[in-house]
Amino acid sequence: MNQRAGGRGRPSRTDGSDFSYRMVVDSRYTKVAKAKFRLAKLIFAQAVTQLMIEANVFISLAKKESPDRVFVSSLAIALVSVLAGELGRKRSRSNFLKFYVFGSSMAILLSVAYLAMSNFSLEVSDT
Repeated sequence: MNQRAGGRGRPSRTDGSDFSYRMVVDSRYTKVAKAKFRLAKLIFAQAVTQLMIEANVFISLAKKESPDRVFVSSLAIALVSVLAGELGRKRSRSNFLKFYVFGSSMAILLSVAYLAMSNFSLEVSDT
């Protein structure tokens, strides 16, 4: 039965001569880290935007106005996709990130469809 020799100093082949090599990070890892940071900023911006829109919906509900189903479903899909995107970014899960892209795209398409159906027009007031 072989036992590990504990406390005898430095393990074999770790005399410290490879310190400079170990301190160099491969460029692909830095690219991945930068891309994850950009993705985190994008997801954060989308989450803040979604929260502002959802606050607007809750205010309209407080005024007893009924929101459109297409608009509310767009918000729900966007919220779920933001959560999936954050989980995919933190855990490096490509399937979650694919769902994030798909869900965000569907939410945008539903929002555009809502605007197209609602006869949305801007009015300039003379003040």
